[in-house]
Amino acid sequence: MISEAQKKCLDLYNEGLALYKQRKWQEAIARFEEGLKAVPGDGPSKLYIERCNQYIKNPPGADWDGVFVMTTK
Repeated sequence: MISEAQKKCLDLYNEGLALYKQRKWQEAIARFEEGLKAVPGDGPSKLYIERCNQYIKNPPGADWDGVFVMTTK
């Protein structure tokens, strides 16, 4: 059974992911952070916050399809 906090986190994560794919990095970060308030330590939300911050510093090319490409191992 999924708790209300987990459901809220999942809903916010999905909103954040949609914004991420639209290159709306700051708005996506805000959703992921809200999700972390509901479920502190949520790994996927933390990961996407990191990725958004990387893309804010170094935006992907115009042909970006939403896939994250690792640059280091």
